[in-house]
Amino acid sequence: MTNERNCVLANGCKAAGTSACNRQCPHFIALHGATGNGGRSAAAGLPREYRLTTLANSPARADQPAVYKSVENYVKTFERQFEQTEGYIEPADRIKSLYLYSANSGTGKTTTAAAILNEWLRVHYSGSLRRGLTPSLRPVYFLDVNEWQNDYNEFNRPRVPDSVAEPAADRYYRALEAAKTAPFVVLDDIGVRSPSDGFRGDLHGIINARVTNQLPTIYTSNIPLKSDVEPRKRVPANKPYDIADVFGEGRLADRVRDLCRVIEFEGESKRGLRR
Repeated sequence: MTNERNCVLANGCKAAGTSACNRQCPHFIALHGATGNGGRSAAAGLPREYRLTTLANSPARADQPAVYKSVENYVKTFERQFEQTEGYIEPADRIKSLYLYSANSGTGKTTTAAAILNEWLRVHYSGSLRRGLTPSLRPVYFLDVNEWQNDYNEFNRPRVPDSVAEPAADRYYRALEAAKTAPFVVLDDIGVRSPSDGFRGDLHGIINARVTNQLPTIYTSNIPLKSDVEPRKRVPANKPYDIADVFGEGRLADRVRDLCRVIEFEGESKRGLRR
C-alpha cells in the first residue's frame, strides 16, 4: 500500500502512488515527520484532525461549491509568494487575505481554512525545492484564537500555581511570535468574547504586524467583518455586530479589511452529522 493518502504533497507529486511513496520518503518526513505526526505540519500548530485536509478531500466542499470555486482561484495565486518575498511583485498583485464568515457555526470555515493552509504549505515546500531554496521550517501557522485566549486566562488567574501558569505562558508567547512572523497564518475564530485589554492588545499586535509586513492571513469568524447596522441602532449594546465591536475600535477592523476579501459560507451547522 502506498502513502499518498497520508501526505499533503500527493497532489502534484510524481512519486505519489508508486513504490517510492512510503513513510521513508524524505519529503513525507519533512512535512509530516517519521511517525506522521511531526514535521512542518505539526510545527504549523494544525490540530491533528486537519493535518491531511486539502481542497480536494475537504468534507466541506460538497456543501459549499461556490466557496470552493473562489478558494481554488485564490490558491492559484500562491506561486506569487516567491516573487513577493523577493520584492518583485507589484502591490496590486500581492497575495490577499481572506475573511471566512458565516453567521452559524459548523459550516466548514475552519476546515476550509486548514485546507488553504495546507495548500500554501505544499506550494511553499515544492516551489522552494524547484528553485534550489531551503523550505522554511514554519512557512504556515494555525492559531485557534479561543484556545490562545484560554492560555492567557490560565496564567493571569489569581493564585494560579507556577506549574500551571508557566506552561500556559510559554505556549501563549510562542504562539504570539509565530502568528506575527509566519509567512501565512490562519487566525481561527477571531470573534473572541469579553477579551481583556491585555489580550486584545496582543491580538491587535498580531494583526498590525501582519498587515504592516504584507503577510497574507486567513480569518474565520461568526461575526461579520463590517455590519450594515448603523452604530446608533445597535441594540443590545453588548452584542457584537461586527469586528470593530470585538476589537473595541474601528481602526484595527479597517486594517483587517485592507486587501482582504470576504467569503461567506451558507447553510446550517453540519457538526456531528458526518462520519
